[in-house]
Amino acid sequence: MLKRQNPSAPERSRDLAAHGGALPMSHNDSRSFFNLSQLVLSAGQIKQSPALKHSKITYFEVEIVDVQSKKQICIVDKVPPASTILDVKHKFHKTCPQWYPSRVGLQLERNGPFLKDSISIQSLAVSSIVTLYFTDLGQQVGWTTFFLTEYTGPLLIYLLFYVRLSTIYDQVESRKNFRHPVVHLACFCHCLHYIRHLLETLFVHKFSEGHTPLKNMIKGCVFYWGFTSWIAYYINHPRYTPPSFGHKQVSYAALAFLMCEAGNHFINVALAHQTNSEGNRTCFPSPTYNPFTWLFLLVSCPNYTYEAGSWISFTVMTQTLPVGIFAFLMVIQMSLWAQKKHKLYLKRFYPEVRRKAAMIPIIF
Repeated sequence: MLKRQNPSAPERSRDLAAHGGALPMSHNDSRSFFNLSQLVLSAGQIKQSPALKHSKITYFEVEIVDVQSKKQICIVDKVPPASTILDVKHKFHKTCPQWYPSRVGLQLERNGPFLKDSISIQSLAVSSIVTLYFTDLGQQVGWTTFFLTEYTGPLLIYLLFYVRLSTIYDQVESRKNFRHPVVHLACFCHCLHYIRHLLETLFVHKFSEGHTPLKNMIKGCVFYWGFTSWIAYYINHPRYTPPSFGHKQVSYAALAFLMCEAGNHFINVALAHQTNSEGNRTCFPSPTYNPFTWLFLLVSCPNYTYEAGSWISFTVMTQTLPVGIFAFLMVIQMSLWAQKKHKLYLKRFYPEVRRKAAMIPIIF
C-alpha cells in the first residue's frame, strides 16, 4: 500500500491559483504590502484646497491712549480688518471691565470727533498699528429710556395736580370753586401731547448709535418735570381765571393745538420712512397727498414748526404766564435744533433744501 504524499508548498500554491482560490498571506508578505502602501501615499504631496491657500489674514493692533495724559491704557491685538469700532470697544471692555462699551469714546485725533461704532478698523489704518484716543463718556442710557423717562414724568405730574391733592391745594377751597371747562380741556390736550410722544418713541422713531450721557437725561427731566409742575399748579388752581375772550379763544386755540399735534405725528411718520435701521436719512422727504406734509415745501424741519405751534396754541388756550415762558423757551431751543439740522441737510440734499427755511418761513 502506497502512502499518499502531501504536495509541496509551490505545488499547492499553483493548484490554488489554477482553481481560483485565495492565497493565504504570510507575515512577511503583509509587512511588504504595508510598506508599499506607505510608499505610494508619501510619493506625492496632497494639494492644498483653495480655501486654505487664502486663509492667511493680516491682523491689526489697536493702541488705546488716554486723551488727557497721552498714556497708553492697553493694546488690543489680533483685530481682523473687518472689525468695527464697536468690536474694539467690546475687546477693550474685556481688558478694562470698568468701562462699558457704551461709555467709551474713541477718537482718531485728540481734538477730532468721536468715531461711530459702524466704522471699520481697516478704513482707519495707515499701518498695522492703529492709535485711538480714549475718553470716558460717563454713565450712558439708551435713547428709548431717555425719552420714555423724560415724557412719562410730565404726564403723571400733571394728573397729580389735576386731581387736586390735599397736599397741594386747600380741600375746602377746591370744593367750593367751580372748574371752568378749559381746565378739563387743558388736561386732555396736555396728556394727549405726551401720550403721542411716548407712542412715537416706542413705535415710530428710529434712533442711531443708541446711547446718550445720563447727565443729559437728568437735565431734560429737570426741565420738563419742573415746568410741568409750575404749569399744572396754575391751571388747576382753585382760583384759576379763564381766558379773556372766553369760549371763542379756547375753541380756536384748541383746534389749532389739535391740528399741530396731528401735523407733528404725520411728519414724524414721514421722517421715519425716510430713515434706515441705523438712523441715517437716505433722502429728503417730499410732500405726499397728506396736507399735513405740505409744510415740507416751505421748511426743512416741519416737526419743530408743529411742536412750536402746539405750545403757542396751548398758551393762548390757557392764558397763563408759566405756559407762555415754557413756549418761548421751547421755540428758542427748537429753532437752534432746526438750524443745526438744516445745515446738515444742505450738505447732503443741497438742491432740495436750498430754497427752504429751517423752521419758520422767512424768519428762521
